[in-house]
Amino acid sequence: MGAFDGQVALITGASSGIGAALGRELARQGADVALLARRTERLETLALEIRATGRRALAIACDVTRDGDLEAAVAEVRAALGGIDVAVANAGYGVMGPVERLSLEDFRRQFETNVFGVLRTIYAALPSLKERRGRLVIIGSVSGWLSTPGGAAYAMSKFSVRALARALDYELGPAGVSVTHVSPGFVASEIRNVDNQGRWWPEPASDGPPAWLVMPVEVAARQIARAVARRRSEVVVTGHGKFAVWTERHAPWLIRWGLRRFGIRKRSQPGRTRPG
Repeated sequence: MGAFDGQVALITGASSGIGAALGRELARQGADVALLARRTERLETLALEIRATGRRALAIACDVTRDGDLEAAVAEVRAALGGIDVAVANAGYGVMGPVERLSLEDFRRQFETNVFGVLRTIYAALPSLKERRGRLVIIGSVSGWLSTPGGAAYAMSKFSVRALARALDYELGPAGVSVTHVSPGFVASEIRNVDNQGRWWPEPASDGPPAWLVMPVEVAARQIARAVARRRSEVVVTGHGKFAVWTERHAPWLIRWGLRRFGIRKRSQPGRTRPG
């Protein structure tokens, strides 16, 4: 028996990366899944793959930055699959660049997806989660523990959802709803294919981490699913991520020294030939 037998999971940002891998993993462990994202052709392909394993899967076009999209998606899920037992707020991307070269609109755009998109997901799914004493999963980042040069906007958004997850853990516990905040380090995904305007490019930014440091997304999905099944409140994914969070907690001076000495001060965007 799988840890999620007979349950229904809703996942935002399910067209690639951690979202798609979690769709496969939760289905492998017995869940029926609702896959939400803007790129519906990818969702349909993934849904077909999951249905071939014997699980039910819905592909639903959804933009977490639009009011009403999540409510419509949840209504569709409830009509087709029943209530929601697991809601994964995963949709997000990264705005990069030094603060003085970003605009207020850049920060607003970042928060609209990474923070308000999470809130829209929570508000839409929470009634069902309470009915079924379910599980809420918020995908944050190691950047929600420490901020790096050129990553202020992204880190601000991820610090925010970590604070949100902490508060919700206390607020929803009496209702039987667990809250799992996930902080991935470098995991294989398409986040470097998306520029500051949220546009996807076929070629990723050229300044990514070394391949040996990047965890396969399937491994990350298994670790996340295990933490959600156990109703853990916090999980840091990847060894380097755990080291970074531990160091920031217990030896922040070492993080500051390392970033001042080695920190990248300019980050490139996909579709550009030089950092910016």
